[in-house]
Amino acid sequence: MLAAVILSGGESRRMGSPKALLPYQGRPFLQHLLDITHHPKIGVRRVVLGAHAEEIARGVRLDPAEVVVNADWEKGQLSSIQAAVRSLPANTDGMLLCLVDHPLVSGDLAAQLIDKFYQTGAAIVLPTYEGRRGHPLIFSAALYDELLAAPMDIGARAVVHAHAAEIVSVPTSEEGVLLNLNDPEALKKLTGETD
Repeated sequence: MLAAVILSGGESRRMGSPKALLPYQGRPFLQHLLDITHHPKIGVRRVVLGAHAEEIARGVRLDPAEVVVNADWEKGQLSSIQAAVRSLPANTDGMLLCLVDHPLVSGDLAAQLIDKFYQTGAAIVLPTYEGRRGHPLIFSAALYDELLAAPMDIGARAVVHAHAAEIVSVPTSEEGVLLNLNDPEALKKLTGETD
């Protein structure tokens, strides 16, 4: 089985409010990611919270057993990945890693990534849009120790680069795999709002 890990530990400073709670198509970003990670091969879920943990937990009904609070969220994204990895049971095959500021992906795409992971046994499976790599991605459990040992200043990219020859790409027409919604301008473009 796979673990689905949703990272939502950052401060959302540029956005001005927690990205996890921003509405898109009638539901918060985080709820959308929770919904698309329902899959027969996903047996464990973790939502990593940090800066706005209490506010997010109030805004989206989360199973307390699935919540990991990263006390070191200020150290960056890798610290949240590491908190998630440390919380996982021993029997996961890997983890589908979703970022709360890349919410515009579908359940179909998540299923394609999962299918490709099990078909190929690849170390890393990720989507590509017009040749560019995006999110979410799957890390094999064989890479957990490397993620735990990765340098904070480089983050999970260090592990991706180290296993470049073992990456399997899944081409997609979903531009959302690239869209990093970090500030109000990016959100306005997405929703079609203008000043």
